[in-house]
Amino acid sequence: MTQTSPSPLAPGIVLIGPVATGKSTLARLLAHELRLSYVSLDEITDRYYEERGLSQAILAQLIQDQGFLAAYRKWWPSLAYVTERVLTEHPHSVVDLGAGHSHYEDPELFARIQRALAPYGHVILVLPSPDLDRSVSTLRERSVQQRGWDWNVDDYDFIDHWVKDHCNHDLATITVYTEGKTPEETCTEILARL
Repeated sequence: MTQTSPSPLAPGIVLIGPVATGKSTLARLLAHELRLSYVSLDEITDRYYEERGLSQAILAQLIQDQGFLAAYRKWWPSLAYVTERVLTEHPHSVVDLGAGHSHYEDPELFARIQRALAPYGHVILVLPSPDLDRSVSTLRERSVQQRGWDWNVDDYDFIDHWVKDHCNHDLATITVYTEGKTPEETCTEILARL
């Protein structure tokens, strides 16, 4: 791949999608090729949660008291807040949003994320396959292999929702499918489509 020289005011790029799609790997490759900074939301969220008086310990207690799904839904306003803050503070970067930061069942929270993403030049949804059932199956297998967890909790299939619900599809300006390609090949495809 050949490095390009972007404008110093190049619009940022955001990668979205379910767990285990390769967003982080692709975001790093794109940041390198475009000479932009790389930001992983999952790696920097703690300080933003602390601004709201929240912590991983509080989340763990919520999970213990109410179950994972109920705690996750109560955490949504904080996920939206963190997403808005990071996108505002890193407008000319390649940002890797964690899976939960682009999926909301609450229409008001989803609208906030749409507004936060509006200034970004490209929002790229990363999936294994255009066959959504195949994507769900592939990502579940990867998640079990990588994390030991299938993301099926309290009769709620997170991976299925992240793949099939409208949120990621509505937010994306580009969708890329990675099956049968190396990360470098997918990166080259993305660069050609920008």
